Amino acid sequence: MNLAGLSLRDLEYVVAVADEGHFGRASERCNVSQPTLSVQVRKLEAALGLTLFERSNRRILLTEAGQGIVRQARVVLAEAQRLLALATEGRGSPLTGRLTLAAIQTLGPYFFPVVLRPLRQEFPLLALSLSEGRTAEIVEGLRDGRIDAALISLPVPQGGLALSPLFVEPFHLACPAEHPLAQGGALSATAIAGPDLLLLDEGNCLRDQAIAACGAGSAAGRHATSLETLRSMVAAGAGYTLLPALAVPAGPDASGLTVTRAFDVDGPGRTIALAWRASDPRSAGLAHLAAFFRAHAPPGTAACRDAAIA
Repeated sequence: MNLAGLSLRDLEYVVAVADEGHFGRASERCNVSQPTLSVQVRKLEAALGLTLFERSNRRILLTEAGQGIVRQARVVLAEAQRLLALATEGRGSPLTGRLTLAAIQTLGPYFFPVVLRPLRQEFPLLALSLSEGRTAEIVEGLRDGRIDAALISLPVPQGGLALSPLFVEPFHLACPAEHPLAQGGALSATAIAGPDLLLLDEGNCLRDQAIAACGAGSAAGRHATSLETLRSMVAAGAGYTLLPALAVPAGPDASGLTVTRAFDVDGPGRTIALAWRASDPRSAGLAHLAAFFRAHAPPGTAACRDAAIA
């Protein structure tokens, strides 16, 4: 006998007979006629080469071989029910299974801790694999299938990608406590272009956005490999920098070495979006994920309207 000859319905018949101890009651339970059920059980016994039931006029008993078959049949039927349940849950919950979610390095460490608890509650059947990288690496990973969805900063080359803006994250100025910019007064992005401006290394989107916001030249300032290094350079008095709002510590700097200030109205910022392959069959679910992120835009950011970039 091979799997093609094994029917889940026949296993249901066998389990029903074992439970009821009677072919008539088993047929009622399975909503089939008794002759049909009896014939199918006989066929299964013949296919297996085993006698599953000891039949008499008084009652039906499981044979020793039948006990093992019925025990395993229960397992098979339970797993089949689980398969159907997963399919049903998958239709009710837009995303299930494994999802590789990436984020740019200047966002992931600050956004993931804020959103993971409600995310797991909203998508209980989603197995997340998180990663971080630079924009170019993430976009390449999306296109070759190593990454399923990504939190990135716009703009990015769209070819083959669906993009759904989530929220606008403003930039803040971080400067040494003794610097003139720390003393108050009007603060605009163009006022900080100069040799004291600290930037991230080449290839980081935040570097390009800082240069664009300040109108500085690409060679301006000293460079660092991470936001935390930039923060340390500011504390050391090396200059000032732009920090995304989520990376700004709550409250004043306990060391007293740095001051963080918000810009005036219409200050610089960046738009965070969820990106995924436009060809992904889970697009509806990923759009739902984008709506979730939009609804959970962190404090200090402004949620975007529910719109995807076609």
